[in-house]
Amino acid sequence: MNALCKTLCGFWNSSIGKKLIVAVTGIMLVGFLIAHMVGNLLIFQGRSSLNDYAEFLHHFLHGWGIWLFRGGLILAFVLHILATVSLTMQNRAARTEKYAHEETSKASVSSRYMIWSGLTVIAFVIFHLLHFTVRIDPELASMKDPMDPSRHDAYGMVLAGFQNPVVVLFYIIAISFLCSHLSHGIASIFQTLGLRTEKTRDPIQKLGLTITIVLWLGFLSIPFLALFDVIGDGDTPPKAAPVTVEASSH
Repeated sequence: MNALCKTLCGFWNSSIGKKLIVAVTGIMLVGFLIAHMVGNLLIFQGRSSLNDYAEFLHHFLHGWGIWLFRGGLILAFVLHILATVSLTMQNRAARTEKYAHEETSKASVSSRYMIWSGLTVIAFVIFHLLHFTVRIDPELASMKDPMDPSRHDAYGMVLAGFQNPVVVLFYIIAISFLCSHLSHGIASIFQTLGLRTEKTRDPIQKLGLTITIVLWLGFLSIPFLALFDVIGDGDTPPKAAPVTVEASSH
């Protein structure tokens, strides 16, 4: 094993190293969520704006940009999960006795259920990728922009994808768990980086709460309004009616 591998292994095996990995990947994931929400909100500007945005992403750097971005995001997501789980296992192994009741009572609900909210987020990410990225639904995958049939209709896909109340309900639950996870995770990032002090504790908590509320409202506004047909420009051509052949009377 060379010196670089030893250094990386030593960094990974230390609790400080894992905490830094969780913090740095957390910053990357929060940044992605904010950017993703802003991009999604283009749906309120109409079909052209959202489809132009989707087309730009898929053609950036001749199509390589989105794959490089996805690869980096998946790596950050996996490292975040592995480091968090490893830290949790280390903490449980090092704990000699259960926390006293007065200590746990001070912990927030979100911090005590981080592992469960995290698992819910993982399930949601998998579903979301299958729903809108892989597009396992052939009807969503085959949608074309009525104004430019050469490109995919991301706008129509989103509206059609949120016509199922069960899907919308799952999104509401999953995004709520995600924001619960973030409400504690953002503060933990500042603490790990040594930026959380007595003076900055309240502003950091307010910042985390603000980001959480904005993300919750931003992400859930789309499926909720799409379900009740509040958004939509009416440009999607109606589905062709099935052709029926009447029996001849002759």
